[in-house]
Amino acid sequence: MQGVLTGFAVIAVVIAVGYAIGRRGYLGVHGREVLTKLAFHVASPALLFTTLAQTDLSVIFSSRLLVTALSTAAAAGVFVAVGVVRHWGVGRTTIGALCSSYVNSGNLGIPIAVYVLGDASLVAPVLLFQLVGVTPIALTILDLSGSGAKKAPLWRRLLTPLRNPIAVGSLAGVAVSATGLRIPAPVLDPLTLIGGMSVPAVLLAFGISLCGSTMPGRGPDRHPVFLSVALKSVGQPAAAWALAAGVFGLRGAPLLDVVVTSALPAAQNLYTYASSYRVAERLARDSILLSTVISVPVLVVVAALLG
Repeated sequence: MQGVLTGFAVIAVVIAVGYAIGRRGYLGVHGREVLTKLAFHVASPALLFTTLAQTDLSVIFSSRLLVTALSTAAAAGVFVAVGVVRHWGVGRTTIGALCSSYVNSGNLGIPIAVYVLGDASLVAPVLLFQLVGVTPIALTILDLSGSGAKKAPLWRRLLTPLRNPIAVGSLAGVAVSATGLRIPAPVLDPLTLIGGMSVPAVLLAFGISLCGSTMPGRGPDRHPVFLSVALKSVGQPAAAWALAAGVFGLRGAPLLDVVVTSALPAAQNLYTYASSYRVAERLARDSILLSTVISVPVLVVVAALLG
């Protein structure tokens, strides 16, 4: 279980540093906002572009990816259905659905794939599916649900994904990979350097946000928080296991791969999205924190039972 512990230890340390920075006020009152904007508008698009531009897109055509897509849709669909019935609103329901199904495939998924599954490339299909499929759709919904969005012309609404830096970075990276273009080092290296700021900025901003905050799971968002955490920590991996074993007949290592990746906690960059759109920030923060804590024993149990 070294991979599980190593991955969580790295995240915990960086978040703790962010918390200390927030407590000491080193970045001023706008430190969190600056880090969030840096990650959303600059660093994350660069990271996604450089990652996807150098990825073999053939990995997306697999039964494992189909299991991931279906289990993601199942967990998100349950939250959306409850959100519609409970009138939680489009923005909060969208963020909650993401927290219920969008796994931390980057900074946590990679070390776990290496140490637990033995192959870092196994997390690539999940990363691609989330970046190319889930993220543009979710951010487009958030864009269109904003103030004045419905008054915009139809053509402008249809082009919403192309105005979002996260979506643009993802789609540009896929286009480069699909065409086989080789990016010159003088162009790629600066983008790689800038993209390296993404994960630390997200984690530091998340740590700063914990300063002065109440215990997670309290307040008006407690029901959406508990539902999203339950779906992310138990519902999604259970759905992945049922689909992989019962429908696709996966056994052994392939079964372990899809269940472990589905059991990863909600990704920290979901808080960046919530902060950027100023919607359901507390829901995102609490869901990420609780699912991260709960996923430790869940991943240990999954690895013990299926490993």
